[in-house]
Amino acid sequence: MKAIIVDDERLARQELKSMLSAYKDIEIIAECANALEAKDKINTLKPDVVFLDIQMPGKNGLELAQELEPLPELVFITAHDEYALRAFEVNALDYLLKPIQTERLAEAVKKLNEKEEQTPKEYRSTLHEDDQVFLKDGDRCWFVKLSEIRLFESEGNYVRVYFENNKPLILRSLNNLEQRLHPDSFFRASRKHIINLKWIENIETWFNGGLMVKLKGGEKVEISRRQAIRLKDMMSL
Repeated sequence: MKAIIVDDERLARQELKSMLSAYKDIEIIAECANALEAKDKINTLKPDVVFLDIQMPGKNGLELAQELEPLPELVFITAHDEYALRAFEVNALDYLLKPIQTERLAEAVKKLNEKEEQTPKEYRSTLHEDDQVFLKDGDRCWFVKLSEIRLFESEGNYVRVYFENNKPLILRSLNNLEQRLHPDSFFRASRKHIINLKWIENIETWFNGGLMVKLKGGEKVEISRRQAIRLKDMMSL
């Protein structure tokens, strides 16, 4: 599991790196002292998890998280608990208070491992639109062709799946789903949405160079400027 540590305090980075050395399945691939450096490293190295300090000079960790697409797993770290609710609003996996306690770090790592294990390795091959998937929400179950699913929407640690008139919640991360879905059919519109390209009804230009997509099921999804450029490149002649 590839990890990046982001903290403006060098000693804090060293301490966390030392604590994480106890976990052999976590590889620290970079350390960053500010949001600008971190954004570049995250986009280039594509880590599985980012241990992210909230309070930093310039852009803080929460603001950085809102700019990341796709969004890696995030474990926020701060000396103040006033940011806890906002941290989970950007789909944080966990939230650790400084000084970091060994037991709490162990809990965060356990959550990371559980996320990794939710999809067994033998089933991590790419899924195509003709493949059927099994969905379960409470007592209800479905076998659904991927071609019938028009939208995946992240809600905290869950993903809401839109097909026909159904919208079940499944315990998955949008990042894991993106890795399995074939890019010819499914497009990461934002950090919260993956859309089925064949369900697009129309597209309008939107604010700041973005796009607004309306799906045939009626849902509207805003596509950020960066992802809009990618979509135009993909779909243009």
